[in-house]
Amino acid sequence: MTTEFRRERDSMGELDVPADARWGAQTQRAIDNFQISGLTMPRAFIRALGLIKWASASANAELSLLEPSIARAIQDAALAVANGDHDSQFPVDVFQTGSGTSSNMNANEVIASLAAKAASTGVHPNDHVNMGQSSNDVVPSAIHVSAALTLTETLLPALEHLAVTIERKAALLDGVVKTGRTHLMDAMPIRFGQELTGWATQIRASHYRVAGTLQRLSGLALGGTAVGTGINADPELGLRCAAALASRTGIAFRPADSYFEALSSQDTAVELSGQLKTTAVSLMKICNDLRWMNSGPQTGLAEISLPALQPGSSIMPGKVNPVIPEAVAMVCAQVIGNDATISVAGQSGNFQLNVMLPVVAFNLLQSIELLASGARALADKAIDGFTVNEQQLARALERNPILVTALNPIIGYERAAEIAKTAYQNDEPIRVVAARMTDLSEAELERLLDPAASTHGGCPR
Repeated sequence: MTTEFRRERDSMGELDVPADARWGAQTQRAIDNFQISGLTMPRAFIRALGLIKWASASANAELSLLEPSIARAIQDAALAVANGDHDSQFPVDVFQTGSGTSSNMNANEVIASLAAKAASTGVHPNDHVNMGQSSNDVVPSAIHVSAALTLTETLLPALEHLAVTIERKAALLDGVVKTGRTHLMDAMPIRFGQELTGWATQIRASHYRVAGTLQRLSGLALGGTAVGTGINADPELGLRCAAALASRTGIAFRPADSYFEALSSQDTAVELSGQLKTTAVSLMKICNDLRWMNSGPQTGLAEISLPALQPGSSIMPGKVNPVIPEAVAMVCAQVIGNDATISVAGQSGNFQLNVMLPVVAFNLLQSIELLASGARALADKAIDGFTVNEQQLARALERNPILVTALNPIIGYERAAEIAKTAYQNDEPIRVVAARMTDLSEAELERLLDPAASTHGGCPR
């Protein structure tokens, strides 16, 4: 920005605006008033605002409410905003007026300025760009549009990619038997493929849960204007805007079932955030499993070796850490925290309007984008490339006293427990102790205590 200024006027009077800024007086007041965090609204949200302004101009032109030349200029400018050509013109802090009016007016003023230059005529941010709209229906709609687009374009494909990567690895490792663990203690054997199938099912369930919110996200508040009654908007505006957005994005946007609900609550955002939190919990479980499996290599489990991506210590040469699972675990912690913020914000619907909309948008979109990036990193830089230390697995299996569980139906629980305790105390293989303490033949013991044989059960598939 230059240090030169121009004078702009709004309903509260005049003030200075940077000469090369596309925004006007209302945006400048927000910049001056909300010097709080330095955080601005996400790119996905600005994109959604641009698309909404484009759709509204299209609908108003169809309804013969907006002069065609002005409508075309607004549409072109709005699409340029949606495409990210003018992101520097959106400096308003996230922590602003709870309705998001400042961000809505920021879009109105920038688009009006761009359209006026293209059309060589006056274009008013309120009368033309904001025609038939209110911040109270635009901002909730922008939350839905931006979340729906970001889900379909980034998170859902990333979760699919992660699930496929895990399933491919599970198929490769299905013949590898390892010690199962419950309470972090040795348990009966399990195949590596079975363990990874559990992860893949978690991720596919998360995909299903998140995708299920799209039906609610597709309902838009546009047309409800100030309090849900549609004051100053043509009755057809909401339907036509939703149809235009659906045609452009491929997402089945429609008018909300109730404008009063769409303006006054953020229940759908809270629902989606809850599903994102569940996804984060699933990813955290997988990250923790990977870190435990990779632990060591001398004094930990050392079941797998994750790809060595960078030195792990500034003081200990040769140390390599599980950096990707650690990074993704931090992503999960952030998403869980974002959900707490969104839950509090969702309770702030007072009568006809929720008044924490910007922070809902910011945290919701951050969670979606972080999970998408984290899922891809986990797939490509951890799961796809880890190797299995089969000798370590075999040594642990051989000395696992819990294998004696397979003898329960033959010798009973109490006697099997004695064998297990003896094997623990003497640090002997369970087969050796069982041969000494039972009348079972070597052949019977080999058959009953075969680790692989005990893994043929579980899921009916």
